[in-house]
Order: sequence, then structure tokens, then C-alpha cells
Amino acid sequence: MIDQAVFVPPPVRLVLVRLGAVAARAAGVLVATFALLSAALAQDFVLEPRQVGPHSWAVFGEAGMATAANRGFNSNAGFDVTPAGVVVFDTLGTPALGEALIAAIRRVTPQPIRRVIVSHYHADHYYGAQAFKAIGAEIWAHEAGRGVTASDDAKARLEQRRQDLFPWVDEKTQPVDADRWLAFGERGTIDFEFGGLAFRLIDVSGAHSPSDLMMLVRPDGVLFAGDLYFTGRIPFVVGANTKRWLQAMDRIAEVNPRLAVPGHGEASDRVASDLGLTRDYLRFLRDEMGKAAEAMDDFESAYDRVDWSRWEKLPAFLPGNRLNARSVYLEMERESLRR
Repeated sequence: MIDQAVFVPPPVRLVLVRLGAVAARAAGVLVATFALLSAALAQDFVLEPRQVGPHSWAVFGEAGMATAANRGFNSNAGFDVTPAGVVVFDTLGTPALGEALIAAIRRVTPQPIRRVIVSHYHADHYYGAQAFKAIGAEIWAHEAGRGVTASDDAKARLEQRRQDLFPWVDEKTQPVDADRWLAFGERGTIDFEFGGLAFRLIDVSGAHSPSDLMMLVRPDGVLFAGDLYFTGRIPFVVGANTKRWLQAMDRIAEVNPRLAVPGHGEASDRVASDLGLTRDYLRFLRDEMGKAAEAMDDFESAYDRVDWSRWEKLPAFLPGNRLNARSVYLEMERESLRR
């Protein structure tokens, strides 16, 4: 079972149409009241961390897309407890969730939260970093994420999330940059020790996103894999390089972890077999959209001809599959032009 936050529905939004002065003042009081209520509800997130290794813990979001109803809680995060403090992997998708993760960590250990590793700069994995920055944690991320928060795409994404995930993402939500940008070089790994615990960061950038990395907790044999694979739902593929993604998944097999925590879905102690869903889906998209691009078929006609029955019952299929397919269609067009 996936551990979930205790659900409290968001407050109803009020639409004010041509109110008189008295009614407008009364409405203003109501709006202020609802704002206070929203702030109070944000305190009611209760995340239940699950121990996945001797030092390692994780929280698991819902399997589908981020919505106001699930308060943006659709991704996973993890943390490791050492005598010198806590190392966190990802911070979830809203500042309120980041605060809830901090509270969950403090229920497990009194050790201070010292370091945060960001798997990649997609909103559902790093918007919670705002809460960790406020308590003085040092944030590390791949150097390919430098400048992302100031980009037009990131600004548009923030506005979209303010609309779709209000009040959990609002005008006070401000994405934060890393304190340390990591340069991996040709080796592709960075080893560090914290509180006597050995960690390895693994560069898988340019696959799911430009800034992907994974974290192996070496004594525990636990791999926090970010969005390199998904369990129990279709992956988010928009903007990805699926060719590089398939190659990057081999890095997981090389690590051969005892247990892997994906960016979305359940933890896996059968990593090799559970990689199959993501790998097969990416290959299927590339095969079907590649044939369409090669034949110069228009996307809509090509999409409608594909038999999606293997995937259509998985969470996130309805809102995500067409977008994924279009992204891969464009990718395959680019690949065909380079041949």
C-alpha cells in the first residue's frame, strides 16, 4: 500500500460578480477567512515515513497526477538519518508538503536536517525545497539545473501550478536554486560521506530531464532513483530524451540495489523486473511514433491508430499519454532528420 497524507479537501473558491459595496466588504471578510483556513489546513498534512533500510526512510505519494484534491502529493521523497544529521532526497511538490516532510523527519529523529539532494528540477520534486531552505539546509543539485528556476518555462509552470494546485501552490511559492551545483565530469559519480554513512550520487542527466541524478545509500543498498523509472503508472515523458533515458536505465542495473525508491510509485525489491514497465512503455512509444514520423503521418491520425490497451488502465494514462506520445513523435522526427 502507498503511504498517503491524511486528506482534507481544499476550501471552495469564491467567485464575486458585481457585488455592491456592502456585499463586497462582507466578501472580503470571507476571503480573508478562507485564506486563514487554507493556512491552517496546510498544517494538517501528516506524512507517514516508511523505513526502507537501516538508515533510510521514504514517503510515497499517490500514483496519479498532481491535483488540488491530492494537494500535489503524487511524488516520493526519502531521507537518511546519520549521527551528524539528516540527508534528504527530494522535497515533494509544494511548500506545505515540504513542511510536512520536515515534520515527518522530526518524528523519526531529533537530528538536524543538514543536506537536501534534488533529483531533478521538475516541480513535483523540488517546490518543497523552499521549506528546507527556510530551516538552513544546504541544497545540492546537478549543474544542468542551473538557471532553470528563472527560465520562461519554469515561470509558466509555476503560474499553471498556482491555478491547478491552489491553495497549496500560491503567490508565496517561490522555487529555489541549489546552494551547490554538482559537476560530475567523465566519471559520472560523486561519492561523499556524511555522519559516517557513505553515499554515491549518479549522473543520469539528459534522460527524463536535463538535470537527473540518483542517490545510492551504499551500506543500505537503497537507491533513490528519482524519475528514471516509475512503478504502477505510466511515466511522464514530455520533454525527455527517450533514447538517452533507455540508456540511463542501464545505470540502475549496474548499481544492482537491494531496494529502489522510484520518483513515483511503490518501492521495489525486484528492481530488474520492475524496470520493465518504464522501459517497455518508452520502447513502445518510440516504435509507434517512430513509424509515424518516418512515414510523415500527422500526429493525431497516428495516435488514434495505435492500440493503447496495454497501458490505458494505468494511473496517469488519460491526462498524460497523449502528451507523452506527442513529445516522442517530435523527438522521433528530429532523429529521422539527423539520419
